[in-house]
Amino acid sequence: MSDKRNSEEVDFSFKCPSCDKGKIRVTKTTYDIPDGDKMLLIKFECNSCEFSNNDVIPLTINSAPGIMTLRVSNEKDLKSKVYRSPVGRLEIPELELFVEPGPNADFYYTNIEGILFRFENAVSIYRKNLEEGDAQIGEIDMVLQDLHKALEGDFEFTLIITDSGGGSYIIPEDESKYTFQKLENEESE
Repeated sequence: MSDKRNSEEVDFSFKCPSCDKGKIRVTKTTYDIPDGDKMLLIKFECNSCEFSNNDVIPLTINSAPGIMTLRVSNEKDLKSKVYRSPVGRLEIPELELFVEPGPNADFYYTNIEGILFRFENAVSIYRKNLEEGDAQIGEIDMVLQDLHKALEGDFEFTLIITDSGGGSYIIPEDESKYTFQKLENEESE
């Protein structure tokens, strides 16, 4: 993010949802990103306990509902920016990994590398919870190896975001590796 930011702190009188004693402090920060976009970061913090929550909301990008596809084949592609809205389905078919939208889904703004780290963390946690001798361990270990290769730019894969609400987007480092397919309104069919 750039140094161009505008912060505003606002105290609200509602109780902390975690400890039910503290008061929530909200910090809103608007960032001007070097590519011309603006992002709003909202941070909620309790003055009594450790509760903290963050939201990232794009202010200048509003894409149409669609399927965004990016072919990732080298280390440079890992720097491509990704914004996934709560209604966006994110997947990497070559690794059989996906994130489904849901009512508690978060916004997130990151790059391809950040998405791979999220997947690596989730798969590692899943692996640790398997019983010794579980038949899935070998397959999970292969996925972790491929994720590690992908993080080094040595494993080609496809990132697909399907967003029926139109809030997600990808800003590719190499436009020639990116495609967008507009989703048609189902009611008009």
